[in-house]
Amino acid sequence: MKRLDSSELNELSSEDLTKRLNDLRSELSKMRSGAARGTLKKELGEIKTLRRNVARIMTALNAKKLVATEVTKTVKLKEEKS
Repeated sequence: MKRLDSSELNELSSEDLTKRLNDLRSELSKMRSGAARGTLKKELGEIKTLRRNVARIMTALNAKKLVATEVTKTVKLKEEKS
């Protein structure tokens, strides 16, 4: 699994990010079960990469939500002043 770029993630829509997040979480679950069974080489660091990619996607989703709430607050404030 390769490292995801934050610039690449910022270009994706929220729906695409959510879909990718679900895919990565299911893959992480499979990796963890494989590691528990002993069929996965822990030296490869794949679990670590997956965990960090999940965190990057969650950060991108939260940033998009924050921007959306800031925009709605600004619009409401402008409407109240008018």
